[in-house]
Amino acid sequence: MIRSGIFREIFGMSIDSLRTHKLRSFLTVLGIVIGVMTVIGMVAVIQGLNSSFRRELESSGSDLIIVRKYDPVQMGERSEEERRRKDLTFEDAKAIEENCSLVKGVAVNLVASVFEQIDIKYQNIKSDSSMILGINEKFPIVYALYLPKEGRFLTESEITHSSRSCVLGFELAEILFPHTGALGKEVRVGAEKFTVVGVLSKRGQVFGQSRDNFVGIPITTLMKSFPYEKDSIEIGATPKEHGKMEETIQQITNFLRQRRKVAYGKPNDFSIFTQETMLELYNQLTGAAFLVMIVISSIGLMVGGIGVMNIMLVSVKERTREIGIRKALGAKSGDIMKQFLIEAVVLTGTGGILGILTGFGIAVVVKAVTPLPAAVTPWSVIAGFAVSVSIGLFFGIFPAQKAAKMDPIVSLRYE
Repeated sequence: MIRSGIFREIFGMSIDSLRTHKLRSFLTVLGIVIGVMTVIGMVAVIQGLNSSFRRELESSGSDLIIVRKYDPVQMGERSEEERRRKDLTFEDAKAIEENCSLVKGVAVNLVASVFEQIDIKYQNIKSDSSMILGINEKFPIVYALYLPKEGRFLTESEITHSSRSCVLGFELAEILFPHTGALGKEVRVGAEKFTVVGVLSKRGQVFGQSRDNFVGIPITTLMKSFPYEKDSIEIGATPKEHGKMEETIQQITNFLRQRRKVAYGKPNDFSIFTQETMLELYNQLTGAAFLVMIVISSIGLMVGGIGVMNIMLVSVKERTREIGIRKALGAKSGDIMKQFLIEAVVLTGTGGILGILTGFGIAVVVKAVTPLPAAVTPWSVIAGFAVSVSIGLFFGIFPAQKAAKMDPIVSLRYE
């Protein structure tokens, strides 16, 4: 009980000392505030992006295998081997479905060239920013996301015969048909006319980009009537049985190697990957950003820690007579050391709390005014506060030891 009372008294004295010099205390911990604020704000944005990206992948179906000509992420210029690869084709997709027994369905999609503006019109209403997507009938089965809200999806017959049927994304349907239904209406895509057979369910935005502002037409029609990049075809496949991803990937890989005449021992001349691969690549990118953020915040925290040590040394010098009086009245060196350590910890802890609140505010503002998602996690708050307190302990030890070792007689003579 006696030691507890002494501790409360020391704590109260430390708070009073900091309260007496409010401005000096705030300026001292400004580096701590900036460092912790950076950590909280950046972690909130990165965690929000990670969660959003994971939800986007999961919404596309849990068992999704993607085949492209190139790797999903390209760093620097493509190698000679990559540039010499043959393009994937719609026939490759059909061959996979016909010859790979472990595959449930194969979807293929191809985007019309983004280098040419192609308007989509209905009467006097037009959209010049919508995507034109060439797809086949298995698209909603494989990707498990583009389900019809009204009408139906494209059929195999429409793909085979390169028909002029189309489905509209939810946002594009709202743009072209704000006051009437879209089904059965005729829209013009560039110079071509298409009949709307379905409107797809709303999917919202990801990273500020709409997933509903597009028109889906038969891929065979797109290849005949619109410009496109031959190397941009994407093939998606899903296994018949859950849990047989690796076997299905291996079967598709072996089939494509044989079909594309890849020699034994040579690397694949195509890229095949899953959602987990995409997530790992994405985590590597955000991990690099996180590392940069840690370095930047560490500089702020180091500056703040040095400032705390400096101001605590000044405080020890200013209160030399006070230390001498306390020791003359029976205070032990340990009590003096505790007092100054508590002051340093309270100082940096307060800076940590201010940094946490500021970082949380930044996350809220970012989420409100930008398309970037942000989510403050409990572990980042705990880590930010723990680091700020640890800095107080580390940088406060030397000034506290200096105060504890003062000779009371010499201290009492100090003016």
